[in-house]
Amino acid sequence: MITIDRVCKSRGRTRILHDISFEAHPGRVTGFLGPNGAGKTSTLRILLGLDRPQSGSALVDGRPYAAWDRPLTTVGALLDGSGAHRARSARAHLKWVATSNGIPRSRVGEVLDIVGLAGDAGKRAGRYSLGMSRRLGLAAALLGDPRVLILDEPVNGLDPAGIRWMRTFLRDSADEGRTVLLSSHLMGELAEIADDLVIIDHGRVVARGTLTEITGTHPTLEDAFLALTAAGQPW
Repeated sequence: MITIDRVCKSRGRTRILHDISFEAHPGRVTGFLGPNGAGKTSTLRILLGLDRPQSGSALVDGRPYAAWDRPLTTVGALLDGSGAHRARSARAHLKWVATSNGIPRSRVGEVLDIVGLAGDAGKRAGRYSLGMSRRLGLAAALLGDPRVLILDEPVNGLDPAGIRWMRTFLRDSADEGRTVLLSSHLMGELAEIADDLVIIDHGRVVARGTLTEITGTHPTLEDAFLALTAAGQPW
């Protein structure tokens, strides 16, 4: 379970996050929706211990990310890029990540199969397309068979077949009992898969609830989003 509680963050004199609070639960896909620059990635970076908030807390199963001894066995995260050195092969990169977290190297072949990169495992990461890099980043996130997945714009760079595969993978992950937190600026994409939604705009949560609760009388998620962000009032 993910718990974000009254997180505030400033950059210089500019407040970029204003009392962000929401939860993501096991067995459900939680969509974190907002336009570019709304504060989604800043929130996820705080959750993953990459940035510090001015106030508030961000916990995974009741503990800060940094408190986990082997975090990849609890949390799998995909933010920007794959994290791999351009001159290193996908297989070599994943072996390095596995060793750093005490994960058996035999797991490398398994995750390469899961994300569809087994045939390109020997290729240097610098020769990967954007979509392949996203798959490699996901493979690294899955190495520890984590019970929590945190993914920032995971369909970025994927072709239509890759997007369909990602939808199925995320749905299956939640159905297996994992907590899945998925950020995106693509409303249609989240409407296809999310059980719960958190809508953020200008660093504030403007709505949270199930897809049905948020759309309400609005015919589409896009209409609901426009109405909520125009109102500018947090729930």
